[in-house]
Amino acid sequence: MKNTALTQKHIALGAKMVPFAGYNMPVQYEGVNAEHDTVRNGVGVFDVSHMGEFLLKGPKALDLIQKVCSNDASVLFDGKAQYSCLPNGKGGIVDDLIIYRVNAEEYFIVVNASNIEKDWNWIASHNDLGVEMQNLSDNYSLLAIQGPKAAEAMQSLTSIDLANMTYYTFQYGTFAGIENVMVSATGYTGSGGFEVYVKNDDAAKLWDAVFEAGADFGIKPIGLAARDTLRLEMGFCLYGNDIDDTTSPLEAGLGWITKFTKDFTDAEFLKSQKESGLTRKLVAFEMIDRGIPRHDYPILDASGAVIGKVTSGTMSPSMKIAIGLGYVTTANASLDSEIFIEIREKGIKAKVVKLPFYKA
Repeated sequence: MKNTALTQKHIALGAKMVPFAGYNMPVQYEGVNAEHDTVRNGVGVFDVSHMGEFLLKGPKALDLIQKVCSNDASVLFDGKAQYSCLPNGKGGIVDDLIIYRVNAEEYFIVVNASNIEKDWNWIASHNDLGVEMQNLSDNYSLLAIQGPKAAEAMQSLTSIDLANMTYYTFQYGTFAGIENVMVSATGYTGSGGFEVYVKNDDAAKLWDAVFEAGADFGIKPIGLAARDTLRLEMGFCLYGNDIDDTTSPLEAGLGWITKFTKDFTDAEFLKSQKESGLTRKLVAFEMIDRGIPRHDYPILDASGAVIGKVTSGTMSPSMKIAIGLGYVTTANASLDSEIFIEIREKGIKAKVVKLPFYKA
């Protein structure tokens, strides 16, 4: 099992450590609900150094990205990021990812920790364009500094104007005395903030500086458990739960990152799927009756017939109600549709709702 450059920091802080995607990671410190509330109302810090980073360079870098990714990266400009996915050639998804355009011939790509090798091999197998590929995953550490107070709390560490950075843009600059740091106005919590990329050698220095700068703002370390409840309240998909090699981006509600204005892997299949109509869809639901939905619980209709399954579920710390995502037959996917989650062999009533669950 791998450690991040900050593993000893987490252990010293009393974090509960668990194996995650081959890494020894902090799942919680003081408790999921308290950590969740810190990010929703203040500022919290996640060590997400387990994520993968690739660099694609050369005159054909964009062509390779356009070929393997579903979104249209030609609209990117220097300093702009984009959410996308890698279709797998069989109607499913290799991974979801973020593409950062550094310049016209250099793109920085961030992928999920559990899929680093799979993604690398997939992109490399389509690289007949002479694009230089570098796997930087073992060289970089990543802090996600998230919450409505993130910009104010971190401004003393950098000359980058954090408050005026727009969502899904990034800049390079000095941060916490470390030069050439990439600061990105991204994150998977729905509460604003930044993701800061540094070399592993600078990770401890960054961590200490971030907590010193944020002390007056009540900054706290946050574990992966709260990261999951935060992303679920926003309805953000988690690879391995809500999307995988068997789910199409259209079924997953990711039509907005599936652009048929260009050719890409699976474009024809997905276009025909869109035209012929989907047989199932990923829906958001709130529990009406008492019960907490969990991954893989069957979803039933009023007659008790199985119409799908839960992909993610939790008790929402912000709203104090049980929420979930799951795939159901299209006939049962309309807003306000009554569905039932099978919990301990009983059908527990729920209803289909609009995302996001949490509205600030």
